[in-house]
Amino acid sequence: MFNPYSKNIIDFFKLLYNVTNSPFSNNPSLFFTIRPFSNVSLDQSRSFTVSYLTNNLGFSPESALRASKCVHFKTPKKADAVIAFLEKYGFSDTQIRKIIEVRPHLLRSDLEKTLLPKIHFFQSKGGANRDISKLLLHNPRLFSHSLKKLIIPSFNQLSSFLQSDSKAIIALRRNPFLIPCNFDVYMLPNVKTLLDNGVPESSIRTMFNYHSRSFIMLPDRFKEIVKDVKEMGFNPLLLKFLHAVILFRKVSKSAMEGKFDVYKKWGWSDEEIWKAFRKFPGVLDPSKEKITAIMDFLVNEMGFESLIIANHPTIVSRSLEKLIVPRALFAQELLSKGLIKDWRFSVMFGTSEKVFVQRFVNKYKDKAPELLKLLTLFSSIEILIIGGNFALTVLCGLIA
Repeated sequence: MFNPYSKNIIDFFKLLYNVTNSPFSNNPSLFFTIRPFSNVSLDQSRSFTVSYLTNNLGFSPESALRASKCVHFKTPKKADAVIAFLEKYGFSDTQIRKIIEVRPHLLRSDLEKTLLPKIHFFQSKGGANRDISKLLLHNPRLFSHSLKKLIIPSFNQLSSFLQSDSKAIIALRRNPFLIPCNFDVYMLPNVKTLLDNGVPESSIRTMFNYHSRSFIMLPDRFKEIVKDVKEMGFNPLLLKFLHAVILFRKVSKSAMEGKFDVYKKWGWSDEEIWKAFRKFPGVLDPSKEKITAIMDFLVNEMGFESLIIANHPTIVSRSLEKLIVPRALFAQELLSKGLIKDWRFSVMFGTSEKVFVQRFVNKYKDKAPELLKLLTLFSSIEILIIGGNFALTVLCGLIA
């Protein structure tokens, strides 16, 4: 039976025979002229793209070359329109470059179909231009996600949980990566676990606003953390319970062991560390370097007993440079002038700036007016302590 495709094959070979026996047969590259032409066109497009990125957006040659592998174009029309669009919404040149480095293909976007609808959506939910700019700057992948399939459903779930669009916008301002997120899988089951263990819904929402990343994880692991915290004796009705959950969520087991080792070097036992943790879970939050620096200053420079800090663990959450050192040295001056005989550790380091000034500055401004200037001096040269003990000695020498 005759196969109609066989005639095509025969015709092809006849053509091949005629070409190879023609005067052009001495140029075998004739058969491949289409592909080289395509490559030349592509190379020209990439060359133009690299030139555009370096000249118009300040890309380095290397980063421009990398971006050209993801997107390339022969004319600047669409790219110019995208850049003008971003500038209109308040993005600086540096921010635009950062966005394009992450999502180069945005330069070929259709403004009306891809970018504008997303801007308009967040505006309709109460987002100011500065909020939207921050959201898109830190999470430029949002430009590429489907508005209907991902962004709107995620935002609606977030808004429903927080009970208002405005609160959802605030949450996104603090954590731009909340969208898109599969809340049904990675967040809502964890909220249910907390509710089942007696944590008030209002507390969950409050903590979510500041620590949203800690609520988004595999539910089985989250259940284990909640169980461990409850077995440690934390009361689910208190915010401290959630602080402990968040701490265990943030800090790995190995990192926690490392911080235990640091405290042990300063004479704390395991029992004293856990006691401090139950009093203030944030005692295990700072880095080992920060814990060491605070302990070194308070124990070696100021002469406090190490266990005083264990009894007032909130101090490790304070800034060494901006609060602990200036206040400690200021109090030392009060003692040396005989204006005070003693002072409470918690009052000195645990009060707000306003309370501290009222109790320790304004109270003695008539007896020692130079103290206010001294506190200002401490604050202005606080940066000197960052280098360690040597810099601290320099600071003490300046005020002696």
